[in-house]
Amino acid sequence: MTEFIPHLPKEEVERISAVGLAHVGDAVYELLVRGSLCAQGHLAVQDLHRSTVAYVKAPAQAEAAARLLPLLSEEEQAVYRRARNAKMHAAPQGASVGEYHAATALEALFGWLYLLGRTERIEELFTQAVEVK
Repeated sequence: MTEFIPHLPKEEVERISAVGLAHVGDAVYELLVRGSLCAQGHLAVQDLHRSTVAYVKAPAQAEAAARLLPLLSEEEQAVYRRARNAKMHAAPQGASVGEYHAATALEALFGWLYLLGRTERIEELFTQAVEVK
């Protein structure tokens, strides 16, 4: 395996379910949060975990999604809407159904961008989505 970041053809990525995209995007988003926290000097493992959870829980991701929506291209908005409207089971504890859907849509968008190899766009959006303290 020579490349760690996939560059799948758009047609292949479009065939992946919204939940599948969110599965990938969840990992991408959490890795970005973890890396940002470490880069900011957060070193204690317990603090890293607590801080990471604060950023990746559904309500925080829903807030991040709201910040990003005006910045998304039409194509990105379509991905977001498709995932937000996907049929999902109950929301996790501590999140409303709306927050859960918005968080899933945000994760799907990050997964879609990742699978297409659009890492610069991921960085742009992540910078706007969260301000790691």
